[in-house]
Amino acid sequence: MSRLRRGWWWLALLLLVGVLAWVFAGRSQLATSSPAQRDADAAALHDPAIIARGEYLATAGDCAACHTARDGQRYAGGRALATPFGDVPAPNITPDPETGIGQWNFDDFWRALHDGRGRHGQLLYPVFSYTSFTKVTRDDALAIFAYLKSLPAVQRPNSEPGLDFPYNVRKSLLAWRALYFKPGVFQTEPAKSPEWNRGAYLVQGLGHCNECHTTRDSLGGIEQDRHLTGGQIPAMNWYAPDLSTQAGGGLAGWSAPDIVDLLKTGQSSKGAAFGPMADVVRLSTQHMTDADLQSIAVYLQSLPPRAPAVAAAPFKRAASHEQGGKLYAQRCADCHGDNGQGVAGIYPPLDGNTSVTEPTGINATRSVLLGGFAPVTAGNPQPYSMPPFAQQLSDEDVAAVVSYIRQSWSNQAGAVQAADVSTYRHTPID
Repeated sequence: MSRLRRGWWWLALLLLVGVLAWVFAGRSQLATSSPAQRDADAAALHDPAIIARGEYLATAGDCAACHTARDGQRYAGGRALATPFGDVPAPNITPDPETGIGQWNFDDFWRALHDGRGRHGQLLYPVFSYTSFTKVTRDDALAIFAYLKSLPAVQRPNSEPGLDFPYNVRKSLLAWRALYFKPGVFQTEPAKSPEWNRGAYLVQGLGHCNECHTTRDSLGGIEQDRHLTGGQIPAMNWYAPDLSTQAGGGLAGWSAPDIVDLLKTGQSSKGAAFGPMADVVRLSTQHMTDADLQSIAVYLQSLPPRAPAVAAAPFKRAASHEQGGKLYAQRCADCHGDNGQGVAGIYPPLDGNTSVTEPTGINATRSVLLGGFAPVTAGNPQPYSMPPFAQQLSDEDVAAVVSYIRQSWSNQAGAVQAADVSTYRHTPID
């Protein structure tokens, strides 16, 4: 849907705001803690054990990834988060009293995390993933707040969002929230194991995996009935795969050790982390405990099988298949093998690799253009990388070799067009 049509949708929704405001405003406000609770919260902010747990939880939630500008000071904000509606800069969350959260108390922080409202009650843009963070428990939120308050204060003023009308009208978020946001802390399922519940809590809440691995509609809302079924990351031109390991899933055939290996080291027998996921592994998941990673794997393995895609036209190889095969033999086979089998622990396989066969072809195309760089981790401190070919191959060549990879061996995915390669070639990296 075009920006113009999305704008008309928003204008129509704005007409609902007057009605929705009084319906939802009361439900959205959180009660303020009692004086005794506030005193207990304030005391907890100085507890070394709580601060240490908060550091772990902030790392598991990958908070620094958004709240740290490139070459900037950690948690001091300034990174512009791209959306289809404009850029939203992440704020400073160090305890600076003027530009950070130095004047915030825990009630303020809890309201932001759980209800998506700022210190003064203003509605926060959902580029801050409160749609997932609402599931974080109060104790965990307090620990994260204690850690953030323990950081050195950095004075760095916050920038205003670069959103056009009508997206810059915060009150219009009342309508958006009515459609897409339901606040509520994660509730355990008694019939499931503690390990499953821990994994569900991390994936659904703190890890906010749904924010990338689920399709969004034209208004930027997550389609709740498509939980973790994969989707194109808005404004980034990467595809986050379906996370089911069952039949039809994006991780079909992955074992629990495969999942743990990828999250811990950036590499597994099934593939390697690259693009945005490489940063997630580098900054977040490699630092998580083996028990938490195992819990995540248990939860992902419980996701249901996926329904077969709607029957399409019979599989037909691209006309450029022969040309693509020659390019593959020249540029790719030395590392990835004549049959796309890869080299265990070094070069990822391409045959049966769902990052290669995902619906759009974006990931394979951008990897050929930009190169493939696995994250440096404690478990894989010197990963092998793939050189970029953007300067060596034309759009037609890239389309041919990517189509060949997507349509060889056991792979039967759609061909990639040269026009799409041109689009991805000119997409900003960050």
